[in-house]
Amino acid sequence: MRILAIITFTAFSVSTLLLSGCNDEPDGSTPPAGRTAVLKINGSTTVNPVASEAAEALRAEKGMAIQIDTQGGSTGGISALGDGLVQIGMSSRHVSDKDRAKYPSMDFHQAHVGEDAVAMVVSKDVWEGGVKSLTKEQVQGIYEGSVGNWKALGGPDQRVVFFSREPGRGEWEVFGKWVYGDPKKVPAVNHPELGGNEEARSKVGSTRGAVTFLSSVWADGVKVYALGIIQADGVIVTPTPENIASHKYPMSRPLFLLTNGQPTGEAKEFIDFVLSPRGQELVRKHGYLGLADLNIK
Repeated sequence: MRILAIITFTAFSVSTLLLSGCNDEPDGSTPPAGRTAVLKINGSTTVNPVASEAAEALRAEKGMAIQIDTQGGSTGGISALGDGLVQIGMSSRHVSDKDRAKYPSMDFHQAHVGEDAVAMVVSKDVWEGGVKSLTKEQVQGIYEGSVGNWKALGGPDQRVVFFSREPGRGEWEVFGKWVYGDPKKVPAVNHPELGGNEEARSKVGSTRGAVTFLSSVWADGVKVYALGIIQADGVIVTPTPENIASHKYPMSRPLFLLTNGQPTGEAKEFIDFVLSPRGQELVRKHGYLGLADLNIK
């Protein structure tokens, strides 16, 4: 079975990708000599397109049996690794102190494979109605409900429809840190919650007056549009590669492949591939910054 690694199609949340049994190849045969188990990977929908295409290459070239899933996003990947269900977790946020406290025997190793950004995105009618950028205070007002119509922000006379994201998503962590300084300080507000990036883009793109936050590479300028951030000095910063690399854009974030301790065996083989020149080209292919773009060696 081939993996569809096309970013505009996916949420990639398929539990049987490249797998028909825990110790079998996808066609039910025994793995090649020296390959006694399936490499299991779970987590971030942001990292997933890169991991999926890397898995396709390694299966074709080296006969690796690999299962990839995206249940629960970044937090789901961290939990699956901590519970011993996978060998690699995909995460678009740092492993937190809370994660480490939950799994005290786990030696989380974070392999930094690229860089991304989270953007506030709006539906086409909001964008074309004149809203192209927001301040942090305006975003806070939208989230808390004190701003209920886009007209108050220079946009169309249209009710604001805010879609939140599941708390386990890496985007949620970045949003909470930027707007409130700490995700734990975000007040509880009853908003509809969305899961992965594909679901979020689709819902915002099909809803008038909609706004949410998601990986900036999913803002396609057709269904949803990425807003600039108005800084305290009035300068508008957008999630360009230069601003992400320099961290001038405030919602930049790292992309990780996580293991229990230093990676070994097939997990190391997989991560080494993603860190290789070929793997880093996959990172860039899907719109993220590679380590060389960050001057990280």
